[in-house]
Amino acid sequence: MSSPRWWQDLHLLWLEFWLPLPLLGVLFWLGGNLTIDRVLSRPYTTASKLQADTEREVQLPVTVLLIKAEIKKSEGLTKVEIKTADPMLKKLEFELPITQFEQVEASLAQKLGLSREDVRKLARYQLKE
Repeated sequence: MSSPRWWQDLHLLWLEFWLPLPLLGVLFWLGGNLTIDRVLSRPYTTASKLQADTEREVQLPVTVLLIKAEIKKSEGLTKVEIKTADPMLKKLEFELPITQFEQVEASLAQKLGLSREDVRKLARYQLKE
């Protein structure tokens, strides 16, 4: 028994190979979508949670060259500019809500990790009413 004419034409053009390819492509596409959908719909748990609402204090070892404090009594604050020897961090600026010399010295000593005597030696004050 001979095969039909259209089957022989398909065989000559290699269409029996090419015709199933779109069907295989659709099957791979559907299978991939189902796999991706199952993987992405899984619950995701983490071992540790990110805490974005906490503030961290960073301690940088710097050599302080000069502390310039401008006390503004009328505004109730002190603007502090600190010059350092570090080429990457040349200047630090603070605003402190205090105007008393002793409190400014104590606060700067605590923030910079220096003694109060070292702060007294390096500090230059300017009073503004």
